Amino acid sequence: MLSAIVLAAGSSRRMEKSNKLLLPCGGKTILTRVLANILSAGINEVIVVTGHESAQVSDSIRHLPVQIVYNARHAAGMTGSIQTGVRVATGNGFMICMGDMIHITPEEYGIIKISFERQYLLNGQVICLPQYQGKNGNPVVFSDHYRPAIMQHPDPEGCKGIVRAHETNIYNVEMPAGHILQDIDTPDDYRSLSAPPL
Repeated sequence: MLSAIVLAAGSSRRMEKSNKLLLPCGGKTILTRVLANILSAGINEVIVVTGHESAQVSDSIRHLPVQIVYNARHAAGMTGSIQTGVRVATGNGFMICMGDMIHITPEEYGIIKISFERQYLLNGQVICLPQYQGKNGNPVVFSDHYRPAIMQHPDPEGCKGIVRAHETNIYNVEMPAGHILQDIDTPDDYRSLSAPPL
């Protein structure tokens, strides 16, 4: 089973005082649309890591079949949130998802999920890395072999160092579109969602 760990702890510093995950988009919030897409891909264990405005974020998603965990050290960087999710995950792989990547479709999450499941049978140390036109994107999937490395990883800004240290275990997943490269960081990014994806 694959576990999706959705990072929803950030402070949205570039969004002019708004929590981007709670902004409306097509009748939902950005975060609830992202979670709906992940759940629609058939990923049964979805763990949402909160931090900044945790109460508001948690209240907005309580109606969904997800597990909510709080990262008390969310201000220290992304790695702490990844570790918080991995600590409670029970799957044989950890799909590290960004809470603002609203463009990734259920079908695209499904491509990554199926690719990991197939490659894990061949290599229990696989890291699945989605690509579009030669550019790496998110979500990255680590097999459970990397649980100790993730939990001990010293870089506060993510686990790219683990990926670089295990290049021979990387399996590149070619994606049909560039959605894995697109997130929402600024008001201009948000305004570009005037016609949000379904």
